[in-house]
Amino acid sequence: MAGAKTRSRSRFVCQACGTEAPRWLGRCPGCGAYNTMAEEPEARRAALPALAGGQPPVPVTEVRAAPGGRLPSGWPELDRVLGGGLVPGSLLLVGGDPGIGKSTLLLQLADGVARRHGPVLYVSGEESAEQLRLRAERLGAVGSDLFVVAETDLTRIERYVESRPWRLVVVDSIQTVYRPELASAPGSVTQVRESAGHLLRLAKGRGVPTVLVGHVTKSEALAGPATLFHLVDAVFTFEGEAHQPHRLLRATKNRFGSTNELGVFEMGPRGLVEVENPSELFLAERPGEVAGSVVVASLEGSRPLLVEVQALVARTACGVPRRVATGVDLQRLALILAVLEQRAGLEAGQRDAYVKVAGGLRLEEPAADLGLAIALASSHLDRPARRDVAIAGEVGLAGEVRAVHRPLERLREAHRLGFSRFVLPAASLPALGREEPVPAGVELVAVRTVGEAIGAALTGGPGKEAGGD
Repeated sequence: MAGAKTRSRSRFVCQACGTEAPRWLGRCPGCGAYNTMAEEPEARRAALPALAGGQPPVPVTEVRAAPGGRLPSGWPELDRVLGGGLVPGSLLLVGGDPGIGKSTLLLQLADGVARRHGPVLYVSGEESAEQLRLRAERLGAVGSDLFVVAETDLTRIERYVESRPWRLVVVDSIQTVYRPELASAPGSVTQVRESAGHLLRLAKGRGVPTVLVGHVTKSEALAGPATLFHLVDAVFTFEGEAHQPHRLLRATKNRFGSTNELGVFEMGPRGLVEVENPSELFLAERPGEVAGSVVVASLEGSRPLLVEVQALVARTACGVPRRVATGVDLQRLALILAVLEQRAGLEAGQRDAYVKVAGGLRLEEPAADLGLAIALASSHLDRPARRDVAIAGEVGLAGEVRAVHRPLERLREAHRLGFSRFVLPAASLPALGREEPVPAGVELVAVRTVGEAIGAALTGGPGKEAGGD
């Protein structure tokens, strides 16, 4: 009918994963989440410039290396996690809980890059320029090369980015940025995906490293569509506990470096400060000879760390024993308990078991298995571990203790902090002393089974329940 208005079409998009559907669904068919389908009007996506300007394929030997190399941030802790510094043209995503210090970290990063390398643009969609000035004064980040602007319109942000050759651009946060030609609200899956894609091409085209701040969901996962994590070059999480001053920066994706590195910072009245000796920080409040507390020599990327693992095995008050783990995977706890019962003779399977890694650190490497097993055995037998012992080893289902990589670095860190006894797998002994001599004054205790390790680490001898295999 002539003159009739054309009804705009709409679609339903999952706000958790970005799955699209023609009608509303109570459960997303993509990720299985409930009540996450939201109606969004369809909009034609604007054409984006090509990353390479339409250049034909060339042999990799003819591709010119990026000029200038990486940009050091001036923070060794941050550069370690980045892989050596900021890569020109990279797009990075930083997430974390509200109030954990993401904006503080990035404002200090922006100030450090501005002082060392040149002008930096900080775009804030959540704070005004006046609020940013107050934060910058508190952090001592007031410099003439640090430019700030409060803006959420991507069209204007693009003009600001193109106005001069910036050395770094920070967008805080991607959930507040919107493209005017899209009808959906800021923070929706469509807006986040399209805005991130445009910023990616802007960063690649101008060769400027760009950092995006991302929100987290109630499940502590980074918010946004799955395509967002594929678009960016690296994803970092800023972690910490509200009542603890230290913060941890780790990479979950990094195209330019390792994802195993860890940066440790401490929040103070004037912002974040690097922690040069994190092992001392994690062991600062270690109790005396208390059953259930052991020190594990772990590795986070290239850095050896000594952390305290605490365990409590108690009589259960109900028919089904409880398993609670903080900093350790719950399935890993169940596995170690089964090995202790079947291979070391400890009847702890029908008791409640609680495990915690002190300091908020999360242990994921297999070399922490032996420390976890000894902490559980110590609590169950009510026998403290030796005060001067550090532990490293992987535990197999047969009760054997398997070798760990880079044992000398773990040993040297333990020796530096005053530990004179080191329990390690017997299979790791040949790797010691190949390049550097073993530090003098350290007693090496090589073990082959969990039972041997329990007897070597706990006070009072092996005991009748942990006699080995």
